[in-house]
Amino acid sequence: MENRKFAVLILSHGRADHMYTLDTLHECGYTGDWYIVVDNEDPTVPHYIEKFGEDHIIIFDKAEAAKKNDTCDIVKSKQIVLHARNECFRIASELGLTHFLELDDDYVEFRTRYEDGDKLRAHKIKHIDDVIEAYLDFLDTSGALTVAWAQGGDFIGGIGAYIWRHKYKRKAMNAFFCRTDRPFYFMGRINEDVNMYCTYGQRGYLILTTSDVVLNQVTTQANASGLTDVYLELGTYVKSFYTVITNPNCSKIMAMVTSNTRIHHMIQWEYCCPKIISDRFKK
Repeated sequence: MENRKFAVLILSHGRADHMYTLDTLHECGYTGDWYIVVDNEDPTVPHYIEKFGEDHIIIFDKAEAAKKNDTCDIVKSKQIVLHARNECFRIASELGLTHFLELDDDYVEFRTRYEDGDKLRAHKIKHIDDVIEAYLDFLDTSGALTVAWAQGGDFIGGIGAYIWRHKYKRKAMNAFFCRTDRPFYFMGRINEDVNMYCTYGQRGYLILTTSDVVLNQVTTQANASGLTDVYLELGTYVKSFYTVITNPNCSKIMAMVTSNTRIHHMIQWEYCCPKIISDRFKK
């Protein structure tokens, strides 16, 4: 796209000394524009400016943003990422961007996946500019509302994992490729990404995570500041119920049995996204 103007927007709060995502992007060869999005209630904003330069820091009014967003509850605390997420389209428009990639600040790896016999392996990306350009082309040509990179957990099961067998999932989390002229919005105090892709998926919008690229992040409850306090206070039980509130027809609560059993949401895709009817049923 000849007139494409792109930048990475990294959402952060209180973690100027732990900007893993920015370091990882540069380690992967990123040479494009980038901005760190922080709120005016973050007492560490001066540290961000001192460390990264004023031109790279975008500050939004959190109280004003909160007036426009639906947290799906009556809790007054604004210590959530929802407001920053929903400010990104306004920020992108004011920056004159046509496209942007919205990221959190805690990503430590960007890798491609490939088969090696019966194993699924990963290779560190070294030319991420080319990868980003390919995803922007796909976003434009597919007509998708947003396209996302996969998470490590999507590949549990190796080459037998659903996303590897089918090459995509109808969801988007963590890394959002966006067009400024195709805005969408998040809802819910937490689980805002799941709430978004279920809500828009039911409306017939195309939202995709592909199997080509995977990101890995610092464990949520091991990374200081950000949303850590929210997760510790509410836990995954309450977190998952925000999706039941926003999409009760296609989500439920279940026990996720791992080394540490925990409550988690489950999306019933049969009831979430519209289906494409085969031509064989055409009259």
